[in-house]
Amino acid sequence: MPDAGDPRKGCIIADDSSEEDRPLAPDQFDPTYETTRREIWAYYAYYVGDSGLPLFNFAPTAFQNLLSQAAGDSELLHFAGRDRTINSIVLLANGISFAIQVVIFLIIGSYADFGRSRPNILMVLSIVAFGIGFGWLGVHTANKWEVAAGMYIVGLVAYQTTLTFWTAAFPGLARNAPQLRAKAEEYRDGTITREQYDHVDMMQRSRLANMAFYVQSCGEIVILAVIVGILFAVNVRASEANNNWGLSVLIAFATGVWLLLAIPWFLLEKRRPGYFLLGDSLNTTVTVIATLQNTIVEYDTLTLTYLLLVGIAAQAVGIYSFWWIQQRFSLGTKPMLTAVMVAIILLYVPPTILLITYDSPRKTELEKNKNKQTQSLTGLPVFPSDGWGMIGIWTPTFGFHHPYEVWLYQAFYGLFVCPWYAYSQIMISEVTPRGKEFLFFSLFSIVGKTSSFVGPLVSSAIIDASPRGNTSTPFYFLFGLSLA
Repeated sequence: MPDAGDPRKGCIIADDSSEEDRPLAPDQFDPTYETTRREIWAYYAYYVGDSGLPLFNFAPTAFQNLLSQAAGDSELLHFAGRDRTINSIVLLANGISFAIQVVIFLIIGSYADFGRSRPNILMVLSIVAFGIGFGWLGVHTANKWEVAAGMYIVGLVAYQTTLTFWTAAFPGLARNAPQLRAKAEEYRDGTITREQYDHVDMMQRSRLANMAFYVQSCGEIVILAVIVGILFAVNVRASEANNNWGLSVLIAFATGVWLLLAIPWFLLEKRRPGYFLLGDSLNTTVTVIATLQNTIVEYDTLTLTYLLLVGIAAQAVGIYSFWWIQQRFSLGTKPMLTAVMVAIILLYVPPTILLITYDSPRKTELEKNKNKQTQSLTGLPVFPSDGWGMIGIWTPTFGFHHPYEVWLYQAFYGLFVCPWYAYSQIMISEVTPRGKEFLFFSLFSIVGKTSSFVGPLVSSAIIDASPRGNTSTPFYFLFGLSLA
């Protein structure tokens, strides 16, 4: 008799003919594992808590803020064997955290596919994340920047690994939905074709992934709104010390929300055989821009929170719009992912429309002619991050040097790029043979994490090698990598 991990367990088989001829619904339909509405909402709730606010959004800001205060006018600190700029240290710490994740996934990643230990792993990693989040209450002065470095690295590891093992439940939830059981019976009876069954399967996974992201975005907006009130209560703009304390308080608050929202998932998740999912390959660009953003707004916690509100609101609109279009026109995952990839390409191409600048009366005729030539090259109305940032290497006029640029980036990224995180998961789950999820997803994840730690390490080295520690120089590397 096959065990619970056998892909054939609970499958509906019409006869003993060959697998090619018989109507075999390839998913598990043991009533013990059937997905319930409460379980799905518990799954969504965990993601609202594990949105990244404490350890992925605000902890990096708190870390970079303490580095800036400790470095003073020199803008240099001794870290990992040599003097480095602030942004170089942040990127290096980021790379170290992803290297640690690769090791962790190689050691314990197999638990995602074999047995039912994945929920236990998620609980342990979540507890580590909660400890780090609350620990920031004791780290809010410049003399503790080294402690902050360790907490940032461990916190990022905890956040990324919890997110991975939470995501590991996604195919099991979708493929044990009551809708799939009904369609499997129709397939068994010959009333629908295998293509129709697979389409329902695909739409179920798309619905679950997109709605999880949409609910998370809406929940995150509510949390950020409460955080704004907390920051006013702390009076973060009164002094540097208040701003430091405000960052620590909001990290702890967001961690407390995460803890509360994690409990339903820990209690209601059914221990199905798990699946392993793809890691993120956009982290380097996001991290580089985040470090520049922190500097541009001078670590002002309220401004950073407002930026996140814009980005998350745009993310919610983007995710729901993509999902609505997919449902409305009954589109497959591939065209949706292709549309997102077009947006990602636009994020990286050389800048065009935003090169238009104001014609000051004091400009020479030659400068005006140059502006006219620039305007004549204007094409697509896009906001490209790497190409745009690369121009910032040579001029302080634009290229992630001014607040308006990060506002535009947050809106574009949320609207058009964030859907990639949902559709990439769906696409990988579609091309992976059932029963071999770990074999394929572990490979994709390890490759993704490798690129995620190589990128920050190379970017850190580029900053260190630049004559004046120019924090925009990694865009050379990122732009070329994006084009490749």
